[in-house]
Amino acid sequence: MSRAKPTVQAIIFDFDYTLADSSSGVIACFNFALGKLGLPPADDAVIRQTIGLSLPDALVMLGGKEYTRYTDEFTRLFVERADEIMADNTQLFEVVPETVETLRNLGIRLGIFSLKYRYRIETVLKREQLLDAFDVIIGAEDVSEHKPNPQGLLVAMERLNCDRQNCLYVGDSVTDAKTAQHAATDFIAVLSGVTPRAAFDDYDVHVILGDVSGLLNLEFLTGSQARSSNAK
Repeated sequence: MSRAKPTVQAIIFDFDYTLADSSSGVIACFNFALGKLGLPPADDAVIRQTIGLSLPDALVMLGGKEYTRYTDEFTRLFVERADEIMADNTQLFEVVPETVETLRNLGIRLGIFSLKYRYRIETVLKREQLLDAFDVIIGAEDVSEHKPNPQGLLVAMERLNCDRQNCLYVGDSVTDAKTAQHAATDFIAVLSGVTPRAAFDDYDVHVILGDVSGLLNLEFLTGSQARSSNAK
């Protein structure tokens, strides 16, 4: 059950596994880079577990600390291949367009903070005619520190002109939960990725939803605004 929540002025979303599924593209890019480095391919399920991490952290998760010597070249190869195939292999979840439109109609400002490159996110959103729905997008190229460092989330809140207590961060991973905690803002978890519900037990989570469409069922988000709209 969710706690009472002050008026929400803005919602900031993670991207991968929160708004979209890019796993097929990520898997292809990982194994392309590994192959070019002469390293063995990784299991698809293991690669899916790395989505949402920075590329250096993901590489360590796949191969251990001994893989750190490949970080620069792995990143270059991954980005090279991703520039060719990632956008075409990234699909928004079906519930996203309606959810985004409804939240915007309620007067809630929307943003994205992700470790995916901003230009990739913008390409996907433009294709789906949703780019203008987001007031700010912070990607990997916009920050010097990666999640769970809250730098990007704090920048997004500042650009949205939103106080921490009036903002929500929505994500699918424990890393997202830690990021919100470090930013001192409320976190909503969604189970549209590969992180199980139990993984959030040790974190301060406002509410856990199946996917982002569950936001539209939260009274503290939609109740007063909806009643106001109906009264007009």
